[in-house]
Amino acid sequence: MAKVKKAFFCRNCGFEAPKWLGKCPSCGEWNTFAEEIVARETSPAAAATAGLRGTVVPQRVREIRESDHRRIDTGDAEVNRVLGGGVVPGSLILLGGEPGIGKSTLALQLALGDNRLRTLYVSGEESAEQIRMRADRIGIRNEECLIYPETVLENITAQIVEQRPDLVVIDSIQTICTDLIESSAGSVSQIRECAATLLKYAKTTSTAIFIIGHITKDGTIAGPKILEHIVDVVLQFEGDSNNCYRILRGIKNRFGATFEIGVFEMLDNGLRSVANPSEILLSHYEEPLSGIAVGASADGLRPYLIEVQALVCGAAYGTPQRSATGFDARRMNMLLAVLEKRVGMKMFQKDVFLNFAGGFKVADPGLDLAVVAAVISSYYDRAVNEGVCCAGEIGLSGEVRPAPRTEQRISEAARLGFRRIIVSGYIAKNLKRPRGIEIVPINSVTELPKALFME
Repeated sequence: MAKVKKAFFCRNCGFEAPKWLGKCPSCGEWNTFAEEIVARETSPAAAATAGLRGTVVPQRVREIRESDHRRIDTGDAEVNRVLGGGVVPGSLILLGGEPGIGKSTLALQLALGDNRLRTLYVSGEESAEQIRMRADRIGIRNEECLIYPETVLENITAQIVEQRPDLVVIDSIQTICTDLIESSAGSVSQIRECAATLLKYAKTTSTAIFIIGHITKDGTIAGPKILEHIVDVVLQFEGDSNNCYRILRGIKNRFGATFEIGVFEMLDNGLRSVANPSEILLSHYEEPLSGIAVGASADGLRPYLIEVQALVCGAAYGTPQRSATGFDARRMNMLLAVLEKRVGMKMFQKDVFLNFAGGFKVADPGLDLAVVAAVISSYYDRAVNEGVCCAGEIGLSGEVRPAPRTEQRISEAARLGFRRIIVSGYIAKNLKRPRGIEIVPINSVTELPKALFME
């Protein structure tokens, strides 16, 4: 007989305690402990995973044979880019995002895509008929895709062993439960046990598994933090639900870099990959407008240009307002303080509002120069000269530092027809200089107004 015991788990980090605690000793959060019934059963659990265990002995590093496995092509260039070239066989991938952002749509597109993969799509949130309705809208290109509405983990793993798919999609991990634990689906113990079991199946059968996870109101992936430690890859699907563009960002990747992004556009028939993000992030106006500057940004190996919009006006209520959409408000306050101290602009009397085109969230320090350029343009109500963009980081003393991957940013600006780019004067002397674009080096933020408005 199984020994059933009660335990308390922190909903934030998964810390287990024998009694209720007001404050979690692991993560420091208050009122996060919930009681769950946990069944500790040795023999059935061992029987469930007995077929997965083999004889493993320690080996020297040089004696370990390299695997001949190649990355699996998902059929989507943007997803392949974020994953580092494709899916590694035997990897466990977690996809998180806000409700309605398109997680299930993206997962179903991967399952139905033209990738010649035998795919098992497990849904604990929709029936087979509902999935068929979405599949007709997206378009069925993979006839080998199997739809399996199920929430019991033991039945899912049995189907994985029987069908032997190349790719498994679980939608979502919060709806899956195992019979070994008596707590409800979505609890800390259920999520932890289900994720650990799926990881064993992925590693022992070399099956790539995508699992979709919910997020909390703070924007972090729901469930214990140990869930992100268990999986191999964590992908975050970002974007404004009122905007049609989405960003797939890698937060963790054991098999590649974490600074790559993929850009998608939400259409009536699903998500479309955007190969050139600069085209959607730049607006075209009949006449120049003040408060608008173009910055050359870079995420991973992909450079792109993005439009920065700023509005500077007199403080109507005494205390100036500061608002930034898509940018760190604390960094914006730092840049405004630099302008006031080094350039002499009276920012303490002004309300400042900052926005990035397309609803994008940007954390690139190389866009500091573009943010300051937009603020200066709005402050003096004078439009930046046409065909000018910026790339550089600003320090507290007002110096302009080189942005990472400056050469790629310059090449992207030249490719899109910009005639002038303002960069740091401390860039390498042997930097490649494309034809058709003038590089304007500045060493201090005090030189920026002249570089923006000079003819």
